[in-house]
Amino acid sequence: MAHYGEIQPYDYAIFADTGEEPQAVYHHLLWICSLGGVPVLIRSVGRLGDDLLYGRNGAGGRFASIPAYVVDPTSRRVGMGRRQCTREYKVAVIERTIRRELLGLKPRQRIPKGIHVVQAYGISIDEAGRSRRITERIRKHSPWITPEYPLLDHGMSRADCIRWLDGRVPHAVPKSSCVFCPYKDNAGWRWLRDNDSDGWARAVEIDHALRNGAVAQRGMRGTQYVHRSCAPLDEVNLEAGSTASLSFSLECTGFCGV
Repeated sequence: MAHYGEIQPYDYAIFADTGEEPQAVYHHLLWICSLGGVPVLIRSVGRLGDDLLYGRNGAGGRFASIPAYVVDPTSRRVGMGRRQCTREYKVAVIERTIRRELLGLKPRQRIPKGIHVVQAYGISIDEAGRSRRITERIRKHSPWITPEYPLLDHGMSRADCIRWLDGRVPHAVPKSSCVFCPYKDNAGWRWLRDNDSDGWARAVEIDHALRNGAVAQRGMRGTQYVHRSCAPLDEVNLEAGSTASLSFSLECTGFCGV
C-alpha cells in the first residue's frame, strides 16, 4: 500500500526470518524486494526448527519453545506449551535491528532524547484487540516508539486485504507462519501438504521430534504435537473440515503477516 501511495511511505521494512516459512512466502518476499521501493531488511537469529532439534534458542540458550499441544500423561487433558518463538525469533529480531542498525545504538544503550520511531503493524479489523495490547506494551516498555495500524485506519479486514492484493500482485499471497506452527487449521495444513512438499516434510519432522527425544523438554511431562488432534501430523485426517475459529483466535502477535 505504501508502494502504491495509499499510505505514508516508510524508511525501512524488516522481515524477521525464522528460516521455516513456506517456499511461497520466500517467493513473495523476493517479489516485494524486486519492486525497488522501501528497503527490506531481512534479518534472522537462526533457524527455529534446528534450534528446537538441538535444544537451544535464538539467544544461544539451551531451550526454545513453540506453542505445541501437550497431553498430560495422567489426566489426558490437553494444553499448550509456552510460545517463546514469536518473542525470540520475531519481536527481538525486529527490535535489535531498529536499535543497532537503524539507530546505531550499542547493546543496552539507552535511547537518546529526541529519538523517535514510528512502527507500523499489519493488524486488520478482525483482530483489532491486538492493537490495544501492543500499544499498551509499547507505552510501558518503549515509549520512544509510536505504533501505527494502517489497516485499522482504513477499516480493512483480511478479506479486504485479499481483495486489494488481487490484481496488484501477480501471484497468490501466502500467509506467513512457520511450516510447523501449531496455530494452523486443517485448511492450512492441507495447503502445506498439497503445495509445499519440503515444508510438509519439515513439519512432520519437527512434529515427530517433539516426541522422540530430539527436542529439549525442560522437565515437561506431557506429550507434544503440532496438530490440535494430538495425533502425529502425518496420520491426521486433514480432510475433516477446518478449525479456522481456533487458529483465528490463537493468532500470533502481529509479526508474521497476512
